[in-house]
Amino acid sequence: MRRSTALGGILEPVQSRIRIAMAMQIIASAATIVPYVAIVELGKILLSGDADTFGVVLPVVWIVVAGLGARAAFGSGALLVTHYADVSMQAILRRKIVTTLGTLPLGWFGRNTSGSVRKKAQNDIADLHYLVAHQAVETVGAVATPVFGIGYISYLDWRLALLAVATLPIYIAAYASMTKDMDVKMTEMNKGIEAISSTIVEFVAGISVVKAFGQAGKAHSRYRSAAISFGDAYGGWVGPMLRTDALSSISLSAPIVLLVNLLGGVWFVFAGWVTPLDVIAAALIAMALPVAIMAVSFGMQARREASAAAGRLVELFETPALLEPSNPKSPDGSDVRFDKVSFSYDGTTEVLRDVSFAMPSGSVTALVGASGSGKSTLATLVLRFHDVTGGAVTIGGVDVRTIATAELYRYVGFVLQDVQLLNESVLDNIRLGRPDADLATARDAAKAAQIDERILALPRGYDSVIGDDALLSGGEAQRVSIARAILADTPILVLDEATAFADPESEAEIQRALSTLARGRTILVIAHRLESIMDADRILVLDGGEIVEQGTHDDLVAAAGHYARMWTAHQRAVITDAREAAAR
Repeated sequence: MRRSTALGGILEPVQSRIRIAMAMQIIASAATIVPYVAIVELGKILLSGDADTFGVVLPVVWIVVAGLGARAAFGSGALLVTHYADVSMQAILRRKIVTTLGTLPLGWFGRNTSGSVRKKAQNDIADLHYLVAHQAVETVGAVATPVFGIGYISYLDWRLALLAVATLPIYIAAYASMTKDMDVKMTEMNKGIEAISSTIVEFVAGISVVKAFGQAGKAHSRYRSAAISFGDAYGGWVGPMLRTDALSSISLSAPIVLLVNLLGGVWFVFAGWVTPLDVIAAALIAMALPVAIMAVSFGMQARREASAAAGRLVELFETPALLEPSNPKSPDGSDVRFDKVSFSYDGTTEVLRDVSFAMPSGSVTALVGASGSGKSTLATLVLRFHDVTGGAVTIGGVDVRTIATAELYRYVGFVLQDVQLLNESVLDNIRLGRPDADLATARDAAKAAQIDERILALPRGYDSVIGDDALLSGGEAQRVSIARAILADTPILVLDEATAFADPESEAEIQRALSTLARGRTILVIAHRLESIMDADRILVLDGGEIVEQGTHDDLVAAAGHYARMWTAHQRAVITDAREAAAR
């Protein structure tokens, strides 16, 4: 019921055009029967031996031509209307998808794979194409043509009408068996397709890394596993269904229908109920019925797929947007404060609990802790990737939830470990936060980020397009994102393990760029290399979503607690790495 409601809502803007097309198809279906009626009448005329045969036959021929013309004109016109309706609906949906994605919290994109987003934007809309452009018209034709056909056969003789649909119950019974639990199976298939899409994106995005480390043979293992799992599930479902479908389709095949109608017709002729001409007309119309009935079954399948797609799209559209404040406020300063902050992704399990601390303007605050301790979640609350479920995060004394999004990102910038560059020119990527910046200003930012020379070495310099003629390493892409942050010139900056995946040479370049970027700003930094945050004004140690220790590096080492144990383990790892490097 929910899917049906969702589908109705999506089709509502083009529903009137679909109805017009359906009315046109009804006329086309009625015209389809006209030639059969004319053939019967023509046969009667020819068998009657009328002296003025030609004068009588000519109007009948023109009726046949008119019927065929009306069928072609109204049938083609109906499809033309629905295709225009489909184009209009796709434009509406794609704009709505873009609008919806633009209003969602940035944290939503971290919880949803690019494969699932791609499926909604492409595959699900494609599933709706057949429903709008073809299914409505074809289903109406598939229903109306048999109705008009059976109506005319009933006019000839009701027994011939029963004979025309004699094999239909066999197909209906088989079809009911095949479509049992169809919705459940379709849901499973769509989850499988989403998994494959996600693993394809993951494989393509990470192929350079796995090849560099000699793991190319293993890189596609998740994709292969997802594809095999999908294939097995699909084969297990479709195999038995296809065998049933093959057997049931025989009952509606032209030879079987013709045989049944001719054998029965011969019996009826000998019984004196009908004439041979009536049998021929009924048999010809009966042979056209299976094609129409098969179209109905295909249309029902298309509608199920479209309903499922509509349900997924509506689910996206109903995702709560990031609420914009009705009376936005502007921060008074660049200090940041967490006041008894709690956060939960699912509303049940708390990832952060009662977190309170202050970041004075111009200070550097570092977050450390084991994986899953809540570091990245805490940092993204400043960026309002999510809204807190308890407490408040304030900038310059103003709750971030009361700051307009555009205003917020003029105060807070970020450089994350997962670098995202657009398929645009390098220049446009750098000035993403300041589209009006000129080339000279962008170059100054790139120089500060230690990436200007590398950009100039590209085929078209700053006009080179990322992914086309600008193929950057991970460290180089990271420095482009740092240049972007430098150009944006926000007073507050969040750094989330910006050097996590960089090689030693790139890390040195990134560290120099970050040193330039950090000057005079309020910094919240997450680092897995503890030596990089030794000079931080305050280090917060998180464990299980709570702050268990805080202080300077020296104070925390002297306290011999969580941080001291992490520092000792880190020092041991550094010594071990140095010894292994010397041995090589």
